Amino acid sequence: MIHKDNSPEQNNLTAAFIGLGAMGYPMAGHLQTSGYPTTVFNRSESKAKNWADEHNSEYALTPQKAVFNKDIVFICVGNDKDVREVVLGDNGALAGMKQGAILVDHTTTSAELAIELKARCEEIGCEFIDAPVSGGQAGAENGQLTVMCGGKSAIFDTAKPIMQSYAKQMQLMGETGQGQRTKMVNQICIAGVLSGLSEALLLAQKVGLDIPQLVDTLKHGAAGSWQMENRLETMSEDKFDFGFAIDWMHKDLSICLEEAAKYQLALPLTTQVDNQYQKLQQNGMGRLDTSALVKSLQADRNTIK
Repeated sequence: MIHKDNSPEQNNLTAAFIGLGAMGYPMAGHLQTSGYPTTVFNRSESKAKNWADEHNSEYALTPQKAVFNKDIVFICVGNDKDVREVVLGDNGALAGMKQGAILVDHTTTSAELAIELKARCEEIGCEFIDAPVSGGQAGAENGQLTVMCGGKSAIFDTAKPIMQSYAKQMQLMGETGQGQRTKMVNQICIAGVLSGLSEALLLAQKVGLDIPQLVDTLKHGAAGSWQMENRLETMSEDKFDFGFAIDWMHKDLSICLEEAAKYQLALPLTTQVDNQYQKLQQNGMGRLDTSALVKSLQADRNTIK
């Protein structure tokens, strides 16, 4: 097992990062600039090459080659299928990882996949942490992500100082899969807040309230939230280009609802919001960010802009 403290001489651990999307690209950059030589892989080779050129580092043509002889491997791709492809495929990460290395999956996936990956890692003498993140593209770029982890305490303690390259908050939530379940709760909370903000905005606009003044007033009270401070004004301005797309939120909420169904739990608000997002997808709005939920209410009033 690798060990790390905060001494400069300990910054000799090597890393691989698989997946250079809106989140992964800056996260990998933070690793590299924090003193962890990082090799990247992305299914679009041009993006991997651009990252390597920008950070004076290396990229590989397969996940297997990217992880060769690396101490810790990070993944941040789209969904369960993508993770299986880059980890378990013929040229996937597990085909190249050395014994004792740690695999950290930052993708938002099902808890079942996390448990499966842990078992597969153990078969080859590696360790695994499920570690979905929250904070969006801005959080990744600014190194201010929140990371929710599941796995062994000793492995988390080893990976934590490395993840500090791009995270402000990290917490081990329990055994493997609990990180993903924590992210499910996170997404349910966001769905509820955005639903309330959408309805509140319609009323605020109808009665002629000044939206910036409204936000500045309410953010200090019990209604205050990150979504209010960062999205209510842009929602009022019909601006919906802030990174985390409806397509991804629908994927995440589907995972939440599937998990709840296993425990015979009904989540009526989550189901309602997911249905609203699906209608927006059907109207070609799947790439708008999640605050575009308000447009589903506008659509009900035949006022889609």
